[in-house]
Amino acid sequence: MKNLLFLNLLLAVIWAAVLGSFTFLNFIVGYVLGFLTIALVAPAIDDSNYVKHVWSSITIVFFFVKELFKSSVRVAIDILKPNFKMRSGIVAIPLEAETDLEITFLANMISLTPGTLSLDISDDRKTLYIHTMYIDKDVETLRKEIKETMERRVLELTR
Repeated sequence: MKNLLFLNLLLAVIWAAVLGSFTFLNFIVGYVLGFLTIALVAPAIDDSNYVKHVWSSITIVFFFVKELFKSSVRVAIDILKPNFKMRSGIVAIPLEAETDLEITFLANMISLTPGTLSLDISDDRKTLYIHTMYIDKDVETLRKEIKETMERRVLELTR
C-alpha cells in the first residue's frame, strides 16, 4: 500500500511538472488523476487495499462533516429554544474496535461531534462510555446508530 501511495504522489508531482506550475490545485488534480489510474491498474500490479482505503478516507470525511453540521444545528436550535427537549445520559457502547488507533479514532469522532462526549473505556477495552445530550427514543437505538455509522466507518478505514 505504501508503494501505491508513493506512486500516487509521484504521479501528482509529475502532473504538476508537466503543467509547469506547482500549485495546490494542480497537485490535487494530479493526485485524483493518479488515483483513478491506480484504481484501474491496481489489481494487476498490487493486491493491497490502497484504493479501498483512499475511498474510505474520503467517505469518512464527508460523513463526519455531515454529522458535525447536523449535530451543531440541533444543539444550537435546542439552546436557543426557551424549553429544552434534551434527555441526557451516559451510555455504554460495546466495541468491535480493538486497536488503539481504532478506539481513539472512534472516541475522537464522538467527542468532536456536538452533543456527545467520550468519557472512558472499560479495562477490557470492549466498552466505550459516552455522554450524550440526546437519548431520543431509547439507549439501544443510540448504540445501534453509533455502531452502524461511526464505528463501521472507522473499521472500514483502519482494516
